[in-house]
Amino acid sequence: MHGRDPYSPEVTREIQAGYYGRPLDPSRPADPKDQQGFAYPVYIVFFLAPTIHSGFAVIQKTFFWILVAITAASVLLWLQVLRWKVAPSVQAAMIGLTLGSMAVMQGLKLQQLSLVVAAMCAASMSLLAAGRLIPAGFLLALATIKPQLVLPLALWLAIWTVGDLKHRYRGVASFLTVTLVLCAASEWLLPHWIGRFWHAAAAYLQYTRATPILESILPGPAGKLLETLFAAATALFCWKRRKQPENTDAFQSCTCLVLALTVLTVPTFSLYNQVLLLPAILRAARDRGTIWEENFISRALLIIVAVLLAWPCITSAALAGLSFVLPPETVERAWSTPLWTVPQIPIGVTALALVDQYRKIHGIDSAAKVR
Repeated sequence: MHGRDPYSPEVTREIQAGYYGRPLDPSRPADPKDQQGFAYPVYIVFFLAPTIHSGFAVIQKTFFWILVAITAASVLLWLQVLRWKVAPSVQAAMIGLTLGSMAVMQGLKLQQLSLVVAAMCAASMSLLAAGRLIPAGFLLALATIKPQLVLPLALWLAIWTVGDLKHRYRGVASFLTVTLVLCAASEWLLPHWIGRFWHAAAAYLQYTRATPILESILPGPAGKLLETLFAAATALFCWKRRKQPENTDAFQSCTCLVLALTVLTVPTFSLYNQVLLLPAILRAARDRGTIWEENFISRALLIIVAVLLAWPCITSAALAGLSFVLPPETVERAWSTPLWTVPQIPIGVTALALVDQYRKIHGIDSAAKVR
């Protein structure tokens, strides 16, 4: 509205005043290190533009319920992608468990755009599974308001497109066209914004000391090595599955694996990003019988993932029950107990998806050799 640069130090100080109550002072060692600078692509303002003349309190309440609705809808969309038909009561239970998960609850409390991005990814993949490549590419391009969450999925779809370029190019063309339009409109609105965004994103990683989950759990070379191995294995599996049609289990499994890897490797540890694990978790739930019958490693990983996912629910319920019989101070001292398994959940889900992917590819290759 006023032609100001959102990446400028002046705007950053205004954000700090709204967030902390005053601008941060570098000369005060006790001040927070997180500068709270604007680190989104400029074209996010096109999403926010319809709301600028409305009261913040109204938008805040409305957006909360929008997030609830689209997150619930994303569960149904992923069920469509996975071609898993379940009773309406089971669907309702899945939606309830998803909305009650810690990742979604934090996203709702913070009104995080990660929930919007996750819902757009679900809608995009649902359209793609139905063979509607152009609208799928359109939606995925809009989801790049958080590019770090969409880039791995976009790379997988680029690899998949190469597998049958003649019939799949429309999705990539749609994605690139919409992205270019967004970038061009942003350039008209704020010239040379890409360099400023790049600088703001790099600064964000520095002052938040953001690191991927594996590197925070295993500091030093071990975390980076394991992260590289996970990424390399995923890339290899995606390449092997590049020719599979969009309505096959092979395509679904790669999509779920890539989204799980995204949570594992994105350079920030934010609980709400774990909403991207939803398709991999649903797929594991769908195929639990097959996974259990495979081998000891598959069974062990399935049990580990189930325990990791159940722990926050069980401990939260236990603390809620204890709050009726114990002093509040005693219960509050255990507030972090439900969070104990949070860092391990993406690792377990990704490992299970990788083992399942290896098993299926190995099985296909073995069957082909026999024939």
